[in-house]
Amino acid sequence: MSKVKNVVLVHGFWADGSCYSEIIPTLLAEGYEVIAVQNPLTSLADDVTATKRALARIEGQCLLVGHSWGGFVITEAGNDERVSGLVYIAALAPDAGETTIDLLSKYEPAPASQYFQEQDGFIWLSKEGIQKTFADDLVAEQSALIYTTQIAPSVSLLGAKVDSPAWRNKPSWYIVASNDQAVPTELQHDSAKRMGATTTVVESSHVAMISHAKEVLDVIREAAANS
Repeated sequence: MSKVKNVVLVHGFWADGSCYSEIIPTLLAEGYEVIAVQNPLTSLADDVTATKRALARIEGQCLLVGHSWGGFVITEAGNDERVSGLVYIAALAPDAGETTIDLLSKYEPAPASQYFQEQDGFIWLSKEGIQKTFADDLVAEQSALIYTTQIAPSVSLLGAKVDSPAWRNKPSWYIVASNDQAVPTELQHDSAKRMGATTTVVESSHVAMISHAKEVLDVIREAAANS
């Protein structure tokens, strides 16, 4: 059995690459080559391009990990021949032609939505929103860091669509955050089932890779060994 030793981490809305800081040191210590993408969150094409720039810097096959909106990105970028497997963390996993609005409209609005602050075509998440709904199981210092480093997504991303979802052709794993108040837990379960993904459930807020780093690392190791 071959083992993938390259991991590219893709963040979502109101985050940046530092949201993976709890798992990166361990992956590096275990011999993985790791790149955390810094998505501009200006368009799906821009985020896919940023992810492909990261893929171009590695040698050999790669595991793509996407959190939240990052799942949308890896669903498109994952078609790259260098990608062997996909890991979704409380993530959006669209089918062809589906938008974020399409996915979310089937479920009750997540509590985080009441804390959106739109400005100049971008959506920020308030400090209270991050503390109460995005990262509510983190200590104050951690949630403050997320608020300070957040990248606001363009409103246009809500209408973006993928052409060919990579999960239809690549093995996938899905980590459901059962206490998530940003992406509906029901949507996460339904997405994982539709993909036929190997599924792990953690009692976590939206940022499982911070509050439940051990479980997330276990899934990444499993995916790397079986992609």
